[in-house]
Amino acid sequence: MVGLGRMGGNMSLRLLGGGHEVVGFAPNPAEVERVVQAGGHGTTSLGELVGALEAPRTVWLMVPAGAATQQTLTELADLLAPDDLVVDGGNSRYTDTIERAQMLAARDIHFADAGVSGGIWGLEEGYCLMVGCSRETFTRLEPVLATLAPADGYAHVGPNGAGHFVKMVHNGIEYGLMQAYGEGFELLQSSDFDLDLAQVAEVWRRGSVVRSWLLDLTARALNADPQLDAVAGFVEDSGEGRWTLHEAIDRAVPTPAIAMSLFARFASRQEDSFSARLLAALRKEFGGHAVQDRKIDG
Repeated sequence: MVGLGRMGGNMSLRLLGGGHEVVGFAPNPAEVERVVQAGGHGTTSLGELVGALEAPRTVWLMVPAGAATQQTLTELADLLAPDDLVVDGGNSRYTDTIERAQMLAARDIHFADAGVSGGIWGLEEGYCLMVGCSRETFTRLEPVLATLAPADGYAHVGPNGAGHFVKMVHNGIEYGLMQAYGEGFELLQSSDFDLDLAQVAEVWRRGSVVRSWLLDLTARALNADPQLDAVAGFVEDSGEGRWTLHEAIDRAVPTPAIAMSLFARFASRQEDSFSARLLAALRKEFGGHAVQDRKIDG
């Protein structure tokens, strides 16, 4: 396992708990030590990791998408041998994945892309795994997949690229679901009733048509901090929502809910947006509506 952070580290522990042998590498020695304490074998470089594995090797990457994944794969390609297998479990863009699979295939190295969902709860609950690769590679990986996932929680969804494509759309849907919960609970909070939002979330979890794991987490967050006073309303995005929209545009597939949920995240990062100021100025210009004076620090 290359990358032993919140995902890779917990996945390593779940594999060790399932009886697998795990060799781990990460730049952070503390992350390596955590795996060692659980019974794994720690290494200090990719070369040492490859040397510690018996051929044919399986190397699973849980590193950030983009340059970090590309750099790691490029280095591994020179270290691995024919019939070895590389699994990219990060959130790589599926088009990059297809190119990387071709690059490794030229060296007779197998490749699988695994969309991984489960977050920090995966260690206990298991990870949902969406795998793109050949059927033979999937069969080779299946003992590991069966340990990482809950019952019926993994699937061979197609050839290389399909796993990351399915995970990309999964995350786009996640954006929309989260936005709907956020808007609905804000409307509840703004009502004239003194509603207990945590109570509402709890009762909706039981039998409601809007129940989901995200609602379970909503209830958990509201029980811990009913007004969410400790949380700033600044919402990042890690790229998958943008890629989902790119695909929707290219394929002329309407995805307005996902689009608006992504734009809402952008809006959350603006304390004083230019567009909102322009709207206020236009209302003053055409209708004489009052505007508020802008406060500028300093």
